[in-house]
Amino acid sequence: MSPAIQIAGLSRSFGDVVAVDGIDLSVEPGELFSLLGPNGAGKTTTIKMLCCLLRPTSGTATIMGHDIREDPLAVKRMIAVSPQETAIAEFLNARENLSLMAGLHGIDKVRTRERSDELLEIVGLTDRADERVKKYSGGMKRRLSIAMALVSEPQVLFLDEPTIGLDPQSRRGMWEHIAGLKGDTTIVLTTHYLEEADALADRIAVIDEGTVIALGTPGELKAGLSEAAVTVVEVEHMTDEALACLREIYPVLRTIEGGVEIEADDVSVYAIGDCLRPFGIEIQSAYKRKATLDDVFLELTGKELRE
Repeated sequence: MSPAIQIAGLSRSFGDVVAVDGIDLSVEPGELFSLLGPNGAGKTTTIKMLCCLLRPTSGTATIMGHDIREDPLAVKRMIAVSPQETAIAEFLNARENLSLMAGLHGIDKVRTRERSDELLEIVGLTDRADERVKKYSGGMKRRLSIAMALVSEPQVLFLDEPTIGLDPQSRRGMWEHIAGLKGDTTIVLTTHYLEEADALADRIAVIDEGTVIALGTPGELKAGLSEAAVTVVEVEHMTDEALACLREIYPVLRTIEGGVEIEADDVSVYAIGDCLRPFGIEIQSAYKRKATLDDVFLELTGKELRE
């Protein structure tokens, strides 16, 4: 079976600034594929090119066999996008918004009613379908935005930061709704939430500064760490001087409340103690935890995703 999306050398520059730098990727039909990276990494620019909203500087891609450069109209018939900024008429209710979107796609009234009922059930808005959208929470608006994107029954759905700005509880609720779409539709999800990609994606491409720096399943990426566990060292207080000393021994570490987390093949608590003691710092506890995608990104780039 041919890939749903095939990307070859895709690049985009804005003047002297290279936003996307020669990306090569493929996404299989029915896969939920995540583009993971910090703000400004090139995720949204990549999505805009794949949706034929922005012309590549070089390279190209195909969506369901149609070239984004040569046949953009055919591509647009195959796809839908739920952008970061929701395009919802807040003075209408959910059903009216879905009907409006269906009309733009030339869908008849009977199918519009059927499809609206299906989508409202999928995104958990059936009980609030006749309420004006201006009364909805942020999470409800995001769910309606996804439903509107699905009205045309696209073969490929692009979700650009679908949970940005939501509180943790609403974000996890949104994950359940997105997970329910897997398999029927090919989904490309952009996010800078590591736990979101870990929970939802079949495969992840880690993007930094416009390039793909790692690709694999969440498990493969975590297993690829120099050690698939992280040492957590808790102390009563930490100073900049003590951190500088630790980084000479263990370059890949992050500060956390009440201590540090260290990624290395062989972590010696005794060496850490010797480093901290001259600064009057004693180790309170030390233990290992399983690696996360945050650890993957830190090891690959030397920085945390949210920096």
